[in-house]
Amino acid sequence: MANLGYLQLTRECKQACRFCSNPPSGVDLGEAEMHELVDDLVGRGYDGVILTGGEPSIAPLLLPAVRYAKARGLFIRMITNGHRIAERTFLAELVEAGLTHVHLSLHSSRAVVHDFLTQTPGSHGHIDAALGHVAELGITADINTVINAFNSDHLDETVKWIVRKHPHVRHFVWNNMDPNLNRAERNPDVIPRLGEFELSLRRAMRFLSSTGRTFRAERVPLCYMSEFAECSTETRKIVKEEERCIRFLDRKGFVLQKQFLHGKAAACDACALDPVCAGLYSMNYHYDPAELAPVAGDPVAVMRRVLRREPEPELVERVLARRGLRSDEQPDDHGQRAPGGGSVSHPESARVVHGTRS
Repeated sequence: MANLGYLQLTRECKQACRFCSNPPSGVDLGEAEMHELVDDLVGRGYDGVILTGGEPSIAPLLLPAVRYAKARGLFIRMITNGHRIAERTFLAELVEAGLTHVHLSLHSSRAVVHDFLTQTPGSHGHIDAALGHVAELGITADINTVINAFNSDHLDETVKWIVRKHPHVRHFVWNNMDPNLNRAERNPDVIPRLGEFELSLRRAMRFLSSTGRTFRAERVPLCYMSEFAECSTETRKIVKEEERCIRFLDRKGFVLQKQFLHGKAAACDACALDPVCAGLYSMNYHYDPAELAPVAGDPVAVMRRVLRREPEPELVERVLARRGLRSDEQPDDHGQRAPGGGSVSHPESARVVHGTRS
């Protein structure tokens, strides 16, 4: 199992992505709190830390955070738009300090689309240059892509472009966008319908699978990726019974997530994969539950593919007991419930914020 903690070092960024889920808040993480949070991850037995933002590469605390996390024995990753690490000397300094892996945010193989989404001319070229430096310096990189209305028809084209130009990249992550109370609400044209990316995502997954590469998708219900259900981030967390924690630099504060459950619709009642599916994020708020549909399959077979072994009977019992567990609404950043009805009453679905349950 791999539990990873996320630390937002800053919320500042030199890009202005049209769908940014963590826009500037005017707050940076302090060094003393960074030490406390890294120590907490070690105390929880976490394997590593992911430094994020905003854009962590412009945070004054970046190098101290990398050095301190390395000294505490954590693997160190960074989510970045690639702007700073397009400078080879800067990336080399981070690698020497202990950085082992970067998650580069590329949203389209088409420079005009990527630069439009980031609202930063030349940002596509920064990713291209950074990937070259990654290979030279001997660390690894993933590609993170936010699924949106402007790239939903060519997700497969983007992964093929990366594989052709940067064959050292072996892992890809798609995040269906989080549209709640951030820039996406000011730019609703970026919010996709699920059906808009279904075929493109399937083609991308099949292509990567054929090359032996790995991939994950988050906030994508399993009825839109049932062929590769074991590659859902939430499904893997459910099956492995993992958790994750995030220190946000806004009113959300410290969030410990132990239960991975979004909204579910009436169609989910008949879905064979219901126990291992997290459902639809922001259902009844930005995403339409009418797009959900039941699929056939064996949830225990999905568990086998996730674990690469036969699951213990006790684990199978716990996971299958999730069938029928429901939340038909998604809380927003203020803790308010989005339109849609009921609430989550199952104790495991609570999230811990500043030590309290919400």
